[in-house]
Amino acid sequence: QVQLVESGGGLVQAGGSLRLSCAASGRTFSTYVIGWFRRAPGKEREFVATISRGGGTTYLSNSVKGRFTISRDNAKNTVYLQMNSLKPEDTAVYYCAARSSADLTTTSTLYNYWGQGTQVTVSS
Repeated sequence: QVQLVESGGGLVQAGGSLRLSCAASGRTFSTYVIGWFRRAPGKEREFVATISRGGGTTYLSNSVKGRFTISRDNAKNTVYLQMNSLKPEDTAVYYCAARSSADLTTTSTLYNYWGQGTQVTVSS
């Protein structure tokens, strides 16, 4: 079991940057694959990025590839989502999620634990 808390959201102009953090409790953080998902109003939850347990492998959705970077610091029990060149369509509540597996997945239902979300709003 792990508890996750997102932070770093806010209002930013198009073309700007934000860095989201996902802070985890517990001593077994490094055993979890972590994913970032987002939900815009009226839309389904959408995969954004995921990172392997050791941080050596990442996978990002095509819509954010080249703009976003996911990383983790297991010593700090934290995963980051660096978001650059933000677009209005990136506006959403962003969630981090943990999965008790070595396998990366884009499927939200395969993640076991979720944070409360942090709002990202990109103005045009």
